[in-house]
Amino acid sequence: MKRIFTAIAVTLAIAACGSQPAAPAGTGIQGVVQSGPTCPVERINSPCPPHPLAATIVVRDAGGHEVARTHSGADGHFKLDVAPGTYTVVGLTIGSGMLPRPIPTTATVTAGSYTTVNVEYDSGIR
Repeated sequence: MKRIFTAIAVTLAIAACGSQPAAPAGTGIQGVVQSGPTCPVERINSPCPPHPLAATIVVRDAGGHEVARTHSGADGHFKLDVAPGTYTVVGLTIGSGMLPRPIPTTATVTAGSYTTVNVEYDSGIR
């Protein structure tokens, strides 16, 4: 009987080490994934806005550990729940090439709200 309780205690302790705190309701990160620039030269009356991008988004804590992952839609939008804290948000590399190149951004999340970020990819167009 003592072995069973010890085994349960060890299992719970191991599980607790790898888990992240639960996100309170309505708390997390939302935003849009974009690739730009889209034109080599921007003119005053002919803007070249960034294009939305479907991509995998990863959220990492201060220690570099992945705490969440999601996919943006074809319109580039995403939303995910994470606990309050400061995170690095970055898209994963798309395809086998070097471009578009994801650019990490920082997001600080407070309880009860969604922090809005733009996850950028550098298209390489200059």
